[in-house]
Amino acid sequence: MITHVSRRHILKQLGLAGTAALLSPPASAIFASTSKKARILIVGGGYGGVTTARYLKRHLPDAAITIIERNPIHVACPASNLVIAGWRPYITLFSHYDNLARLGIRIIHTSITSIDAARRLVELDSGEKLPFDRLVMAPGIQLDWNAIPGTENGRHQQLAHAWIAGHQTLLMQRMITSLPAGGTLIMTIPPSPYRCPPGPYERASLIASRLRITNPRAKILLIDGKKSFSKQRGFMAAWDELYPGMIEWISLEQEGPLDHIDISTQTVHTAFGRHRADVLNVIPPQRASQLAAANGLTDASGWCPVDTADFSSTLAPDIHVIGDACQAGPMPKSAFAANTQAKVCAAAISASMHDQPLTPTPLINHCYSLVSPQQAISITGIYLHDNEQHQLKTISLTESTRSDDRTAEANQTYQWYEHFRQDCFG
Repeated sequence: MITHVSRRHILKQLGLAGTAALLSPPASAIFASTSKKARILIVGGGYGGVTTARYLKRHLPDAAITIIERNPIHVACPASNLVIAGWRPYITLFSHYDNLARLGIRIIHTSITSIDAARRLVELDSGEKLPFDRLVMAPGIQLDWNAIPGTENGRHQQLAHAWIAGHQTLLMQRMITSLPAGGTLIMTIPPSPYRCPPGPYERASLIASRLRITNPRAKILLIDGKKSFSKQRGFMAAWDELYPGMIEWISLEQEGPLDHIDISTQTVHTAFGRHRADVLNVIPPQRASQLAAANGLTDASGWCPVDTADFSSTLAPDIHVIGDACQAGPMPKSAFAANTQAKVCAAAISASMHDQPLTPTPLINHCYSLVSPQQAISITGIYLHDNEQHQLKTISLTESTRSDDRTAEANQTYQWYEHFRQDCFG
């Protein structure tokens, strides 16, 4: 574990413009332009995909780099909890692809029919087939509703999850507004791994900050599929201080796993209990996207195994998988992690194209969580690739302490978010 002094040093570097500087590959990993015009396809235009494209363009300016992304506008998951709680307008989640196109990166807004790894071809919905020398997959997640009895076979469409940003974000916002006076919001939280481990607890905090003003007798019940959670001490200390009696956390140890959900009565049944909601937010278990699974990139875990030295798939040659879809050992599934992995992946592809050795690069995940619009806590993890196990190992992991200034961390949160988006989308 690193000391608190070391953590403050890291936070200082990550502060205003440090995300790009600290996580950029070392100079030894950046080489001159190659005469070969490599064809690199990137599937997925989220934080991992666009960062890969931008950094590959730096390393390989002559390469033909194409992003395939179905949606013409990116809607962010980070900061979406602020929108759900009514603290920010929905439009603040939007990012556009114009700056990437100005760099000479081709953007195709369509879906993919299939991937032929052996022939190095990607087929689009239009029937067009794109050849590639390298393929970087950043396909994200799919929600596993079949894992929750009562929500399978399409019945989940009546529920709000808001775990993929977009119309679900607005649906969840409306549901919070409609919570009756003194009513109960129940949120179910899946077992690990899933996208953004601290996300549910930040959501509960920000919703509580709104309800404290508009509906102070309301209750928030968190039914968790785990025995503990990320930044637990920090969250619980903030809840006791800011929202006494409003947020109740029910762990796996208390009532056992989620048994089923009765959507008609909005009742959550655990192994040993039953709870009825006025507003129900069900966050289901997750796995890598259907696109990844359908093209042989997932294993029995439902996620994509990779060699974290370069994030190459262990199941398909010349394909890399980054972001939420991949198995990156202890590294959480976060936007920051996807951005970091993208930079390592881009440097590795560049090194490979130039027949150069890959310089080992520590990966960093720094995650802020707002406990109110004015206060935040954070966690910092540093990871390094283990050459023998071909996976990441944790070098250090530290969290905010009670002595940290939560108001200052909130200011850093907002500043980081804007610089992070610039680093990804330009």
